[in-house]
Amino acid sequence: MKTLTSFSLGLLALGVSAMAQAGGNGDYSQIERGRYLAVVGDCAACHTSSQPGSQPLAGGVAIETPFGRLVGANITPDVVTGIGKWTFDDFQRAMSQGVGHDGVRLYGAMPFTAYTKVSKADNQAIWAYLQSVQPVNHPVQSNQLPFPFNIRTSLLAWNWINFKQGEFRPDMKKSAEWNRGAYIVAGLGHCGTCHTPKNMLGGDKDGNFLQGSVVENWMAPDITSNSHTGLGSWTAEDITTYLKTGANRFDMASGPMAEEVQNSSQHWTDEDLHAVAVYLKDSGLDSGSKAPTAISASDNRMKAGKAIYADRCSACHTPNGSGQPGLFPRLADSPLINSDSATSLIHVVLTGSRPVDTQAAPTAPGMPSFDANLSDADVANVLTYIRNSLGNSAAAVADSDVKALRTELKK
Repeated sequence: MKTLTSFSLGLLALGVSAMAQAGGNGDYSQIERGRYLAVVGDCAACHTSSQPGSQPLAGGVAIETPFGRLVGANITPDVVTGIGKWTFDDFQRAMSQGVGHDGVRLYGAMPFTAYTKVSKADNQAIWAYLQSVQPVNHPVQSNQLPFPFNIRTSLLAWNWINFKQGEFRPDMKKSAEWNRGAYIVAGLGHCGTCHTPKNMLGGDKDGNFLQGSVVENWMAPDITSNSHTGLGSWTAEDITTYLKTGANRFDMASGPMAEEVQNSSQHWTDEDLHAVAVYLKDSGLDSGSKAPTAISASDNRMKAGKAIYADRCSACHTPNGSGQPGLFPRLADSPLINSDSATSLIHVVLTGSRPVDTQAAPTAPGMPSFDANLSDADVANVLTYIRNSLGNSAAAVADSDVKALRTELKK
């Protein structure tokens, strides 16, 4: 499973390197712009390893896919193991077409299906930045997929089905701020890479853009404007606060989203954060999720879950599920709790969680693991209770779902 280190030290190191190698104020301005755009694109997520001694952007991050393992490439300007032999045209083709140096086709784990929407001017800035960072000799075998998925010619068919090339085109009926937010979400931010359901080939179901998907045993939730499972009840301020600090009155970032906040969105400008919030509140997207009838309190699963909640959960999350602002997430009237998939909820109960710490909110609370002292039925019952009380309504959690994820997490 992909793991990431804090980007702050790498960010500083690369910034210093950029200043040292820039040829003048104009060059530095372009490099600094590219550095910021690389942060927005969260390049570190796949290209900066958390292993001791690893160097920024030198690759080595393992990415587990349904088809096998891929590893983030070395994108420093090293001429032997990195992209030192690439030209800007090579880089532009990789970003916009998914084709790298010498015509090598890239797998969709490199989200060129989103990056194709990035403007050439922004790609030129990112390229200038990448050329300024410290070259690192670090060989990486990116393609570790088993046969036949390791045959890159198969990507011709994959691209034909799953890829539509083309830069972002603004909606002239919308404001400049709305369009900036849409550009980030659809392009460099590549939000759909996690938050859009996938087809059997691993491509995005574009007709279900941002409606939520299970990724690496976490649920990337619905972030459409749906009021039951999406962001309909969040304000623009709720969204910007969450992206800036990793927490708001509804939720605290954990799992892959905590990594994204720590390495990327907490570093965005306030203008870009607000633009994304404006877009998400007025995207015109709605997953169509409807609130089902809540399971009766007299159901045996609800009775058992209520007792477990009172014993194990209520001290932090409070008996009425309101939580403690800034400390423990709210469970009442929660879109995340109402999510079509309870994967993230099961994950957190089994493994515990420590939400992200950010510059704006450096102290994050923790939740203990209940893997050792709650059975599969216990976890299913308490989550079924939470998902059908406290103002929530969602499908029951099955014992088998808990067992399957518990087994997967122990691998």
